[in-house]
Amino acid sequence: MPYQLPDDRPNFAERLYVPEVIKGLGITIRHFLRNFFFGRETNPEMLERTRRGSLNATLAYPEEKVPYPPGYRGLHRLVPRDDGKPRCVACYMCATACPAQCIYIEAGEYPDDPIEKYPVKFVIDELRCVVCGFCVEACPKDAIRMDTGEHAPPTYDRAGQIWDEKRLLRGPPVSYQYDPWLRRGSPGIPAEKLEEMRARAKPFRIVATDEASQTPGFSVRALAQEAKERGEKK
Repeated sequence: MPYQLPDDRPNFAERLYVPEVIKGLGITIRHFLRNFFFGRETNPEMLERTRRGSLNATLAYPEEKVPYPPGYRGLHRLVPRDDGKPRCVACYMCATACPAQCIYIEAGEYPDDPIEKYPVKFVIDELRCVVCGFCVEACPKDAIRMDTGEHAPPTYDRAGQIWDEKRLLRGPPVSYQYDPWLRRGSPGIPAEKLEEMRARAKPFRIVATDEASQTPGFSVRALAQEAKERGEKK
């Protein structure tokens, strides 16, 4: 059942307006004096530090950063295959699903494989991205993930927030048994490397979980365990 909001008429002091302004200024001054002279914010997620004898909640970003919670996903990355090439097949589904229209793709074909495509250009404008994760959900090849645990670093110009395929392609490789380049083979992959990739391939799970969508080093549960261990050591 929804709760009822109070619908009381303003009293005489509230109608005068000036007492409420003074009350608001008093709250602001109280917080200022508390942070400057006395204690710090009691939120345990704030970074612990001492400043000029006063425990202050303000951080000098980017030199000082607040540790992110374990559930934070982070920026995009293009998932590589075992041979270093991107898993992306340039199908444009992520760019189509993006509500901010911040993904730009140019498709190309491998010279020795007329069937398979790859992104000649894969650019994400992090200034326009709304971090919704629709691109990850739309991708049919598990080629783009948001599991880095990082956010866009500060830059002095807009060009620094335009991430291309060279910057996005990173992290542990992923192979599935039903990858087309593993099932039918690929002229660009040597036979020995192809057999090694097939041996490493894992089955694609029907029901996704955190561990099914993450890789070692980028696992949300692993990050949560690390955070728990850090808390126990303190």
